[in-house]
Amino acid sequence: MTTPRLDCIALIAGNGIYPETFVRHARQAGVKRLVAAAFEKETRPELAQQVDAIEWFRVGQLSKMIRFFQKQEVTQAVMVGQIAPRNLFDLRPDMRTLMLLARVKKRNAESLFGAIADELASEGITLLPATTFLDDLMPGAGVVAGPKLKNRRWDDARYGLEIAKETSRLDIGQTVVVKNGTVLAVEAFEGTNEAVKRGGALGRGGATLVKVSKPNQDMRFDVPVIGPVTIETAAAAGVDVVAFEAGRTLILDKAEVERLCRQVGVTLLGVS
Repeated sequence: MTTPRLDCIALIAGNGIYPETFVRHARQAGVKRLVAAAFEKETRPELAQQVDAIEWFRVGQLSKMIRFFQKQEVTQAVMVGQIAPRNLFDLRPDMRTLMLLARVKKRNAESLFGAIADELASEGITLLPATTFLDDLMPGAGVVAGPKLKNRRWDDARYGLEIAKETSRLDIGQTVVVKNGTVLAVEAFEGTNEAVKRGGALGRGGATLVKVSKPNQDMRFDVPVIGPVTIETAAAAGVDVVAFEAGRTLILDKAEVERLCRQVGVTLLGVS
């Protein structure tokens, strides 16, 4: 594993609070300079006040992003935060991105992000694990927050883990919704929140969401994440158990997640 340098690290910053969480932990770890490649209609504007340099891009402007990193003398970068699927369909790629896409046989997260990592490496920029400085945000097995569970709900969580591991192995999705041993929804291109809404509607209450990492997960990108929005979406959909793969899932804004779990009666559960 590459040791993070403390002089300068770049963020490839997607949506949500993930980029800001990384900034806070990187500063605590002693990183002196943080620069951010931000994306229009994705990255929260608040990030600009927390980094030392920032430039805004459209999704697909790989050459421009690399030039920005070179200007900032970046040699290490980290991918933090997702890009909404709808913006991947609105892709306006530059020539370098077009050439990258032509080489990629499968258009899934692993192959696309892996190809981007290779392009960065060809310019002397190493992509660090997305969990760099964030190990303490990946809880182990057991109830993290919310009400205690009956044995039947533990069974659903373990069953969901088994199914989600298989769907993620097939590059379909890393999240499933189950109830009473029945799969209600499997995440695909629509993303976690839409899958939760669909599964919750079918379950009509008492459903379980399970989120996992892929087998042989490349920890540089697409690491499973749970945050306040996950809990709010689950509760609104009638999903009252949110289970995750223990030790392999980031819990962002944990204090707020725990507060929401108590407020809406959702159990957050690590399963191994």
